[in-house]
Amino acid sequence: MPLKNIVRELRGRNNKANGRRGRSHIAPEGSSPSPSAADDCLYQSVWVDLPPELLLDIIHRIESGQTSWPGRRDVVACASVCKAWREMTKEVVKVPEISGLLTFPVSLKQPGPRDDPIQCFIKRERATGIYRLYLGLSPALTGDKSKLLLSAKRVRRATGVEFIVSLSGKDFSRSSSNYIGKLRSNFLGTKFTVYENQPSPVDSRRSFNKKLSQTMRVSPWVTSSTHSYSMASILYELNVLRTRGPRRMQCIMNTIPVSSIQEGGQIHTPTELSNLGSKKKRGLIDFWSGNLGGESVVKEPLVLKNKLPRWHEQLQCWCLNFKGRVTVASVKNFQLMAAAAEAGKDMNIPEEEQERVILQFGKIGKDTFTMDYRYPISAFQAFAICLSSFDTKPVR
Repeated sequence: MPLKNIVRELRGRNNKANGRRGRSHIAPEGSSPSPSAADDCLYQSVWVDLPPELLLDIIHRIESGQTSWPGRRDVVACASVCKAWREMTKEVVKVPEISGLLTFPVSLKQPGPRDDPIQCFIKRERATGIYRLYLGLSPALTGDKSKLLLSAKRVRRATGVEFIVSLSGKDFSRSSSNYIGKLRSNFLGTKFTVYENQPSPVDSRRSFNKKLSQTMRVSPWVTSSTHSYSMASILYELNVLRTRGPRRMQCIMNTIPVSSIQEGGQIHTPTELSNLGSKKKRGLIDFWSGNLGGESVVKEPLVLKNKLPRWHEQLQCWCLNFKGRVTVASVKNFQLMAAAAEAGKDMNIPEEEQERVILQFGKIGKDTFTMDYRYPISAFQAFAICLSSFDTKPVR
């Protein structure tokens, strides 16, 4: 059977199985399985019993042949066949840091590639306050084939603004398995905190200490209801006089050590996502993004600062070189790089790494913006930082 036919058949059976999940029934004890159930078991056993060498070759061919979406769905279909296929697919598919590709949802919390950035764009819906992150160069080039990565909904609170980040384009419930984190601002809109919907290993160990009372177990940076913790802080310089000029921002990545951008530096990469909507005991989770030593906040976190633009005499405006990725002048446009003073001080940080743009964000249309990110931040972290630029604030 040709390889394409195998993939189509597998995807067809997955879709068929998903269509039957919406309806359940109870069978009496001792009754024989239905013909369709027996056929499913027989059919699945054919794929499970494939020789490992043949299975590895099939997945390798599919993975190497589909390097962009929507063709990348074939790789996801392989991981959905059974446990053996899923484990084999996880071994074949490389993390974005190496491959530069986004395949599974966990890829959104893994660091980006070290060389060429992953190029995305954000579409804003003013009426609903929803922001959607897509994979691709621009809507004009990808069209309807754009892969939706993340969505965020802006919610006004009494003390500030929150952006609820979800894997779905419509489901923004915190109790849903699609909820992965949020961005919260202070009252002035000058400080933002990024929260990830994962318990930290330190807090998980404390929660099992039965000698402590319930009030003593709650950490000030962990919300017990949502199991989220602070992973980054975004600070904007306050501009009381409202003078004209570029914004000045600083991002403190609490879970990314500055040593990650050292020569040969490494950062922990999550390998799987837990069921965030589950009520099961979470235990010690070691795949949350950006932690090397098992602590919630690293001792020397990576600090990012926006690259200061230069004044263009002919255009009479502040300019940055976005290499063609930004076409509309906006106060929201920025480029983030490692703070040279903090990064280079006794840390053996190469000068090239200090000048490298880690995240850039800019406007290309009325409600369309580009977002390009690279190692050591993830797509979720980059998206959260870009969302802070949308909130109106008295800053410069």
